[in-house]
Amino acid sequence: MYDHQWDRVRASNPEHSSRYVQRWRNLAAQGADIYGEARTAAALAAPGAAILDAGCGTGRVAGHLLEQGYKAVGVDLDEVLIAEAQAVYPGGEWLVGDLATFDYGSLTSVSVDPAGSDGFDVIISAGNVMAFLDPASRVPALTTLRGALGPDGRIITGFGAGRGYSFDHYLADLDAAGLSVQAKYSTWDLRPFTTTSGFLVCVSGVAGLGLASSEG
Repeated sequence: MYDHQWDRVRASNPEHSSRYVQRWRNLAAQGADIYGEARTAAALAAPGAAILDAGCGTGRVAGHLLEQGYKAVGVDLDEVLIAEAQAVYPGGEWLVGDLATFDYGSLTSVSVDPAGSDGFDVIISAGNVMAFLDPASRVPALTTLRGALGPDGRIITGFGAGRGYSFDHYLADLDAAGLSVQAKYSTWDLRPFTTTSGFLVCVSGVAGLGLASSEG
């Protein structure tokens, strides 16, 4: 069992998850644009494609994609957040699970073949999820996600600097998990990534497949 930062936070503050849910409810009620990450994921695959929201939280990314005609699935280790996703987006498949150990072959709405013949067209992990993972689980999580990709599937992640997980370390972990970088950006609206960027949005795919790495 891994010791994830999110679990430590909610263990020290039992109201943390409920307050997190309310925060996103408030933002939605205020008309805030909370779907930027979903639009980026949608740019990588046409409606009807299978998209996994890894660390889906309240379901705002996968739920929005579901409403746009995608086959969207969400997995998160927080049962409070999953309950919110199930209530707000009842048409989706929302499951409690650890990204490092989850059995994606157990899904009912999307067929996943670990051999890579079937699986997700896009896997998105937004909201600094990667930085909340137990360091010991990072490569296992990325490896498990790689195994859930379909042919030519891609993983897109985003997290900020200063969270105990350097960008260089993340790129090394991708390599260790059998993934290669296809493109790097500094924002979810795809601004260029530079050496001074404080946020990394990274598109990766199975090593040896897909586009050449985009540096800059």
